[in-house]
Amino acid sequence: DSSFLHFHESDCDIGGSSSCESILSLNTEKILSQAKLLAEQKRFPFATDNDNTNEELAIAYVLIGNGLYDEAIRHFSTMLQEEPELVSAIYGRGIAYGKKGLHDMKNAELALFELSRVISLEPDHPEVFEQRAEILSPLGRISEALSDLTKAIQLQPSARLYRHRGTLYFISEDYATAHEDFQRSLELNKNQPIAMLYKGLTFFHRGLLKEAIESFKEALKQKADFIDAYKSLGQAYRELGNFDAATESFQKALLLNQNHVQTLQLKGMMLYHHGSLDEALKNFKRCLQLEPYNEVCQYMKGLSHVAMGQFYEGIKAQTKVMLNDPLPGQKASPEYLKVKYLREYSRYLHAHLDTPLTEYNTDTDLPGNFKDHWAKNLPFLIENYEEQPGLQPHIKDVLFQNFESYKPDVQELICVADHLGSMMQYETPGFLPNKRIHRAMGLATLEVMQAVQRTWANSKVRMNGKTRLMQWRDMFDIAVKWRRIADPDQPVLWLDQMPARSLSRGFNNHINLIRGQVINMRYLEYFEKILHFIKDRILVYHGANNPKGLLEVREALEKVHKVEDLLPIMKFNSKTRDGFTVNTKVPSLKDQGKEYDGFTITITGDKVGNILFSVETQTTEERTQLYHAEIDALYKDLTAKGKILILSAELGEVDAVCNLILSLVYYFYNLMPLSRGSSVIAYSVIMGALMASGKEVSGKIPKGKASIKISKCISSLVDFEAMTAPGSEAFTKIARSWMNLKSISPSYKSLPSVSETFPTLRTMIEVLNTDSSHCLKKTIVVV
Repeated sequence: DSSFLHFHESDCDIGGSSSCESILSLNTEKILSQAKLLAEQKRFPFATDNDNTNEELAIAYVLIGNGLYDEAIRHFSTMLQEEPELVSAIYGRGIAYGKKGLHDMKNAELALFELSRVISLEPDHPEVFEQRAEILSPLGRISEALSDLTKAIQLQPSARLYRHRGTLYFISEDYATAHEDFQRSLELNKNQPIAMLYKGLTFFHRGLLKEAIESFKEALKQKADFIDAYKSLGQAYRELGNFDAATESFQKALLLNQNHVQTLQLKGMMLYHHGSLDEALKNFKRCLQLEPYNEVCQYMKGLSHVAMGQFYEGIKAQTKVMLNDPLPGQKASPEYLKVKYLREYSRYLHAHLDTPLTEYNTDTDLPGNFKDHWAKNLPFLIENYEEQPGLQPHIKDVLFQNFESYKPDVQELICVADHLGSMMQYETPGFLPNKRIHRAMGLATLEVMQAVQRTWANSKVRMNGKTRLMQWRDMFDIAVKWRRIADPDQPVLWLDQMPARSLSRGFNNHINLIRGQVINMRYLEYFEKILHFIKDRILVYHGANNPKGLLEVREALEKVHKVEDLLPIMKFNSKTRDGFTVNTKVPSLKDQGKEYDGFTITITGDKVGNILFSVETQTTEERTQLYHAEIDALYKDLTAKGKILILSAELGEVDAVCNLILSLVYYFYNLMPLSRGSSVIAYSVIMGALMASGKEVSGKIPKGKASIKISKCISSLVDFEAMTAPGSEAFTKIARSWMNLKSISPSYKSLPSVSETFPTLRTMIEVLNTDSSHCLKKTIVVV
């Protein structure tokens, strides 16, 4: 790298002009000495053949190196008065303006003006284009900076120039092109840990996690104490769902620098989403000691406290985030946008800590506009909103409960719940195991089992302050309450309970599969299945609207092997030139031949070839009513057959009940009636209801490759399996193939009632907080 850009800095910037004058008077001899050496070696740009001129130029460059930018500018200006086209002086003055600070637009404009003059006089010097790019990029003029770097590379390719341009492509989120530049840079100079790190990050941001991990490891081979590489490696493993490997990498980064704030923040967030809230808090507290105004750590500290029932500390941390108002024109952080919702919800939870869960309903208690804005992650601008009451002193925080303080039968209940919850873990990249969610949904499964058994025995249930026969929504509400309290950061709300105005506009559950160059790894297994469906729909569309061009379209579709290949197909019809949508259909069991709207697949492309490939379900009042009618009919049939099953457990009846449970949940998955958490809530209902019928799920959700008899590839996301299945029978067949249903162990009957053991939010939080690590060491009879 050019030495004239990298002189040591002085304290001149800090001390102002008087400080600069004193440094200048003190160091005149030293400056002249440095300048003489520089001039003799011609170690500055655009040196001349005149020794006296070179000495004068060298003095100005040494002034820049000592942070005396105004003095350097005056020196260059004096020389330019005598020789207006002295290129080295023009270039040096441009550098001095740039180093004075680009926060002042006048400096930036003068720097660009001088460098542009140099280019007009000496158009074949790559370093000038590179220097101008360094001024343009911080100003946000990325395309101009890229153009300059491309010109510099054309003049004289180098590892540094490719790395510099790759960094700008990376900032622009053009990860594929950035990757090409980092690769070229590394081909010219292999030993570049920073270029290798960025190459890994181009993989990471495209969802290519395994390739990213290899690059991060290669960067660490080149630089063993590379903290950012360890941090990035930890984050890649976390995204992959490998908790142990991620922990090891974060730990190595912190061994090199225990005060590395970014690593503390990322490690804390991983621990929170792993369900290790105590450990997460330690990282957030340490982060805030080092960086008191870190919004992410402050927000996550507040969230962790609230999730554990420590509301006073939690709300104190939340209030600190709320005080960080963005400056005018500054974009608000995600934490700032979310924190007021969390504080209001925290107050609500605290007020209801000791109220029996059967006596109130969160969905009807929370104001409609609050729920609507929260679920859509909108800024907290709600007209006439009345805040939740502040914390009541007589309601104490949740205290920690030792596992041993629970009775032996409750200890067994907790251990069984942990096992059942772990059966719901997706073994797919992108899903980090969360032991807190596991326990919550395991307890939900057992409570569903017990509630369904009581219903089939003609017992009533107490829900929302009323005693009545259980309906299908009550069954799901059991799982909803556990999912809500496991992570209060996420609004788990029934969409049909939103304000009428919101429903009339349609409430979208949206998932990006590909956005630009970013691939959502979680759903990668489904791309081929969705692609086949899209190709079929395109043929149907052109058969009806473009019969003459059908043969050409068919031939083009035969060459389509990945989603990006669809972009040229759009050009065959003016209506689809900018993109198209495809709707799936869900066949009715209740009314044969009738179909409901499933989800919508959207594909759009830009001129560069970037695409948006997404799926969404639109919850409208009409669509919801159609699905509800279907689920009502199935639940009525299920209840009738369940009651018969209680009296006579014949094989045929058990089979019919299992199929009805899976069919009912098939429609729930396609309806997507919750703002968050629909998938795990539905699966816990499947497991609980099947257990009520005498069958236990003993097979884990598969990793993604399974029986070829059923389909080419059984992927591991149950919600997507339901959404992409051609009907409820197909979904039932697929699900049963890996559930490996077996007769339930009699010991489940001896477990205590979940709803009676944990009747309040306080008792729910207590059991989620308690450590049961020794469950792994003891043999559980049920399991």
